[in-house]
Amino acid sequence: EDNSNRSFLLYIDESEEQDQRIMGYQRLATAGKVDEEKEHQARELLRNVQRVLKPIKVINPFAEYLELPQSVFKPRRTNSHYLQFINAITFYKQYQREKQYNKETGEEYIETTIEDIQEANELITEVLLRKSDTITGACRNYLEELKKYLTKENQTTFTAIEIRKRLKVKKTTQWRYHKQLLENYYIKTVQIKGEKLYRYEVINPNEYKELEEAISKSLQECITKINCSTVPNRSTSKTERLTKTKATN
Repeated sequence: EDNSNRSFLLYIDESEEQDQRIMGYQRLATAGKVDEEKEHQARELLRNVQRVLKPIKVINPFAEYLELPQSVFKPRRTNSHYLQFINAITFYKQYQREKQYNKETGEEYIETTIEDIQEANELITEVLLRKSDTITGACRNYLEELKKYLTKENQTTFTAIEIRKRLKVKKTTQWRYHKQLLENYYIKTVQIKGEKLYRYEVINPNEYKELEEAISKSLQECITKINCSTVPNRSTSKTERLTKTKATN
């Protein structure tokens, strides 16, 4: 738990769609239909981009307008990660930014643009969503696959053995998942008259989507505040400069 609060965790995509994509790639590779030269060029491009980057200070003139959603756990640490993530995007775009100099010290620096923040928000939404979750990533994946199954089968309740067979989950693993889901009120047990087996029911099938929408709304509100504010002497992105030039012409 402590490491999860100190880091941005990335989770493996264990969906059936991802399985199909991976197996499809493996088949193409075995059949000799993958362009290996193109893959090599992509790797080299990434390496070369990193080689040409130079140390330079990044200043974010919009930082005071950036607030995390209230649903995020450990907001103090996550806030620092969020700001550093935006700085990293600006840093990678250093050749697209106007270089500026501190009037007192002469130190060279570049500034974050609204465009950088918007890109950061797009990339970080899933991470913030996970950091706002009360269950583990593996348990969340199980719950979302369970919801898909119930929707597809037009069911509102299910048995443990039914889902084990469908999702191919071990009994002990499922027991751990159900323990988390019951303790955090994501599912509840229901007794159907005439049945010996306990059935379960998802309490709110839309809770994760609602949480995602709340996070996206919160991040967008920050952008709205920035657009309504006046930040003096801010740097402009390459796109903004081109747009301004076209408007003048």
